Amino acid sequence: MMPDPVITANSLTRSFDGQVALDGLDLDVHRGEVLALLGPNGAGKTTTVRLLNGVLAPDSGHASVLGLDPATDGDAVRRRTGVLTENAGLDDRLTARENLEYTARMRGYSKSEARDRVHVQLDRFGMNDQADQRTVGFSTGQRKRIALARALLHDPDILFLDEPTSGLDPSATRDVTDLIGSLAREQGRTVVLATHFLGEAGRIADRMAVLDHGRLRASGRPDQLAAELWDGIPADIDLGQPPTTEVVALVERLDGVLHVSARAAGLTVGVRDRVVMATVLRELAANEIDVFGASLRQASMEDVYFALEESFTTKSVS
Repeated sequence: MMPDPVITANSLTRSFDGQVALDGLDLDVHRGEVLALLGPNGAGKTTTVRLLNGVLAPDSGHASVLGLDPATDGDAVRRRTGVLTENAGLDDRLTARENLEYTARMRGYSKSEARDRVHVQLDRFGMNDQADQRTVGFSTGQRKRIALARALLHDPDILFLDEPTSGLDPSATRDVTDLIGSLAREQGRTVVLATHFLGEAGRIADRMAVLDHGRLRASGRPDQLAAELWDGIPADIDLGQPPTTEVVALVERLDGVLHVSARAAGLTVGVRDRVVMATVLRELAANEIDVFGASLRQASMEDVYFALEESFTTKSVS
């Protein structure tokens, strides 16, 4: 049983200059989960983050964050949330330490409290050696680390991360993504990750919510959405060579096999469950057909996203 949601959105709508950016969003986010808010640029991800954090007010609809209405209690919401935007927004006249201490003092901490909190965050993000360097010379990855440390200074219950790895190289992307994942796993923080980078989202997110032209088109765990998109479990069987028509027909006749397709070095099959896969392999062995490898393929978040995107396009054309 899922815990009560810490974020709810009901028919949340917002337009800019007559253009609808978010159209009737209904969404729940539960304590301690990482929700990947996915979609291309312009889908409504940033607008959603701003509405839920009380930076924008909706045209219509209602949201609740930790029991507060961000449209009317924005300051109270932001005292309990942390935000990392695509642009780190550091003051390059200051050092990393000064950037963080300034933010901590603005949040009401005493000088000693600010110093202690900043020390903890610099240590967490491996930035102690660069703490007294001006951020003007920092790499994009270092800037993101300081910005994320700043978002965590006040121990927020919820983190809103808007394109947190935009502009990072692959190594820095992995580092930042791992840090975000650990915040949820080890500390039970709720994370809303708005991104169009599917690889990073798939590594750390529990659920996905897909926005398209301001509308929520699908939400759920990747495996749940995959079950709605495809019949059965996909599996790859390596035969070391293209299968004959007889081999394809042999597998197709087996109970629980939903579909079979030939590929360059074997078969791709859809099976009802794992037990059916074992039956397929036994039948191939009984017919003296060499099998060099076989694996059930869990649909990735990327697989699900692109399948959903294709369905959106098909529906809009029809």
